[in-house]
Amino acid sequence: MLADIIVEIYDKCRIYFLMKIFSRFENREATLTTVESFSMECIHALGEPTVAEFAAMMGISAPNAAYKVNSLIQKGYIEKVQSTDDRREFFLRPTRKFMDYYDIGLIYGRKLEARCRERFSKEDLEKLESMMKIISDELMPELDLSRFKTHKNDEKA
Repeated sequence: MLADIIVEIYDKCRIYFLMKIFSRFENREATLTTVESFSMECIHALGEPTVAEFAAMMGISAPNAAYKVNSLIQKGYIEKVQSTDDRREFFLRPTRKFMDYYDIGLIYGRKLEARCRERFSKEDLEKLESMMKIISDELMPELDLSRFKTHKNDEKA
Protein backbone atom coordinates (compact mmCIF):
# COMPACT_ATOMS: atom_id res chain seq x y z
CA MET A 1 0.00 0.00 0.00
CA LEU A 2 1.09 3.56 -0.65
CA ALA A 3 0.74 4.55 3.01
CA ASP A 4 3.13 1.78 4.02
CA ILE A 5 5.70 2.92 1.43
CA ILE A 6 5.44 6.55 2.58
CA VAL A 7 6.01 5.52 6.21
CA GLU A 8 8.86 3.21 5.19
CA ILE A 9 10.64 6.02 3.31
CA TYR A 10 10.10 8.42 6.21
CA ASP A 11 11.43 5.84 8.68
CA LYS A 12 14.52 5.14 6.56
CA CYS A 13 15.33 8.84 6.26
CA ARG A 14 14.89 9.33 9.99
CA ILE A 15 17.00 6.26 10.82
CA TYR A 16 19.78 7.42 8.48
CA PHE A 17 19.75 10.82 10.21
CA LEU A 18 19.86 9.24 13.67
CA MET A 19 22.68 6.88 12.65
CA LYS A 20 24.77 9.86 11.53
CA ILE A 21 23.95 11.87 14.65
CA PHE A 22 24.75 8.98 17.01
CA SER A 23 28.03 8.24 15.24
CA ARG A 24 29.13 11.78 16.11
CA PHE A 25 28.53 11.18 19.82
CA GLU A 26 31.64 9.01 20.05
CA ASN A 27 33.76 12.09 19.38
CA ARG A 28 31.83 14.59 21.49
CA GLU A 29 29.06 14.80 24.04
CA ALA A 30 25.49 15.20 22.86
CA THR A 31 24.37 18.73 23.61
CA LEU A 32 20.68 18.70 22.70
CA THR A 33 17.99 16.83 24.56
CA THR A 34 15.31 15.11 22.51
CA VAL A 35 12.80 17.88 23.26
CA GLU A 36 15.38 20.52 22.31
CA SER A 37 16.01 18.70 19.03
CA PHE A 38 12.29 18.72 18.26
CA SER A 39 12.12 22.38 19.24
CA MET A 40 14.97 23.25 16.89
CA GLU A 41 13.32 21.39 14.02
CA CYS A 42 10.15 23.41 14.56
CA ILE A 43 11.95 26.73 14.89
CA HIS A 44 13.82 26.03 11.67
CA ALA A 45 10.62 24.94 9.87
CA LEU A 46 8.85 28.16 10.90
CA GLY A 47 11.58 30.29 9.34
CA GLU A 48 12.75 32.60 12.12
CA PRO A 49 9.64 32.77 14.28
CA THR A 50 9.01 34.86 17.35
CA VAL A 51 8.84 33.09 20.71
CA ALA A 52 5.04 33.48 20.61
CA GLU A 53 4.83 31.82 17.17
CA PHE A 54 7.03 28.97 18.35
CA ALA A 55 4.83 28.54 21.46
CA ALA A 56 1.67 28.50 19.32
CA MET A 57 3.06 25.88 16.96
CA MET A 58 4.22 23.63 19.80
CA GLY A 59 1.02 24.14 21.78
CA ILE A 60 2.92 25.24 24.88
CA SER A 61 2.76 28.30 27.13
CA ALA A 62 4.85 31.38 26.36
CA PRO A 63 6.92 30.95 29.58
CA ASN A 64 7.64 27.31 28.70
CA ALA A 65 8.65 28.33 25.17
CA ALA A 66 10.87 31.12 26.54
CA TYR A 67 12.58 28.61 28.85
CA LYS A 68 13.29 26.27 25.91
CA VAL A 69 14.50 29.18 23.75
CA ASN A 70 16.87 30.43 26.46
CA SER A 71 18.36 26.96 26.83
CA LEU A 72 18.90 26.75 23.04
CA ILE A 73 20.51 30.19 23.04
CA GLN A 74 22.87 29.18 25.88
CA LYS A 75 23.87 26.05 23.94
CA GLY A 76 24.52 28.12 20.82
CA TYR A 77 21.83 26.66 18.54
CA ILE A 78 19.75 29.81 18.05
CA GLU A 79 20.17 33.54 18.36
CA LYS A 80 17.62 36.29 18.89
CA VAL A 81 17.57 38.88 16.14
CA GLN A 82 15.86 42.21 16.81
CA SER A 83 13.20 43.34 14.34
CA THR A 84 14.06 46.48 12.42
CA ASP A 85 10.35 47.38 12.21
CA ASP A 86 9.39 46.84 15.85
CA ARG A 87 12.42 47.01 18.13
CA ARG A 88 10.45 45.20 20.88
CA GLU A 89 10.12 42.07 18.73
CA PHE A 90 12.80 39.40 18.28
CA PHE A 91 13.07 36.56 15.78
CA LEU A 92 14.65 33.19 16.53
CA ARG A 93 17.37 32.38 14.03
CA PRO A 94 19.16 29.00 13.91
CA THR A 95 22.94 29.36 14.11
CA ARG A 96 25.63 27.65 12.03
CA LYS A 97 25.92 25.11 14.87
CA PHE A 98 22.34 23.98 14.23
CA MET A 99 22.69 24.15 10.46
CA ASP A 100 25.66 21.77 10.62
CA TYR A 101 23.38 19.32 12.48
CA TYR A 102 20.46 19.91 10.11
CA ASP A 103 22.60 19.51 6.97
CA ILE A 104 22.99 15.79 7.71
CA GLY A 105 19.43 15.25 6.47
CA LEU A 106 19.97 17.49 3.44
CA ILE A 107 23.06 15.55 2.43
CA TYR A 108 21.09 12.31 2.38
CA GLY A 109 18.29 14.00 0.44
CA ARG A 110 20.79 15.04 -2.21
CA LYS A 111 22.20 11.50 -2.30
CA LEU A 112 18.70 10.11 -2.89
CA GLU A 113 18.07 12.71 -5.59
CA ALA A 114 21.25 11.68 -7.42
CA ARG A 115 20.23 8.02 -7.24
CA CYS A 116 16.78 8.89 -8.59
CA ARG A 117 18.36 10.80 -11.47
CA GLU A 118 20.39 7.69 -12.35
CA ARG A 119 17.42 5.33 -12.05
CA PHE A 120 14.45 7.26 -13.51
CA SER A 121 13.76 9.05 -16.76
CA LYS A 122 13.57 12.83 -16.90
CA GLU A 123 9.80 12.60 -17.40
CA ASP A 124 9.36 10.32 -14.39
CA LEU A 125 11.49 12.65 -12.27
CA GLU A 126 9.42 15.67 -13.32
CA LYS A 127 6.22 13.77 -12.45
CA LEU A 128 7.66 12.64 -9.10
CA GLU A 129 8.71 16.20 -8.27
CA SER A 130 5.29 17.51 -9.25
CA MET A 131 3.52 14.90 -7.13
CA MET A 132 5.78 15.51 -4.12
CA LYS A 133 5.14 19.26 -4.40
CA ILE A 134 1.37 18.66 -4.45
CA ILE A 135 1.64 16.37 -1.43
CA SER A 136 3.66 18.97 0.48
CA ASP A 137 1.64 22.03 -0.56
CA GLU A 138 -1.90 20.69 -0.76
CA LEU A 139 -2.34 17.32 0.90
CA MET A 140 -0.80 18.13 4.28
CA PRO A 141 -2.98 21.05 5.46
CA GLU A 142 -2.29 20.23 9.12
CA LEU A 143 1.29 21.28 8.50
CA ASP A 144 0.64 24.63 6.85
CA LEU A 145 3.13 26.54 8.96
CA SER A 146 1.90 29.93 7.76
CA ARG A 147 -1.04 29.65 10.18
CA PHE A 148 1.41 30.04 13.07
CA LYS A 149 3.11 33.10 11.63
CA THR A 150 1.73 36.42 12.87
CA HIS A 151 4.33 38.61 11.17
CA LYS A 152 6.33 38.90 8.03
CA ASN A 153 10.03 38.76 8.71
CA ASP A 154 11.49 42.18 8.08
CA GLU A 155 15.07 42.93 7.19
CA LYS A 156 17.05 41.13 9.87
CA ALA A 157 19.99 42.76 11.57
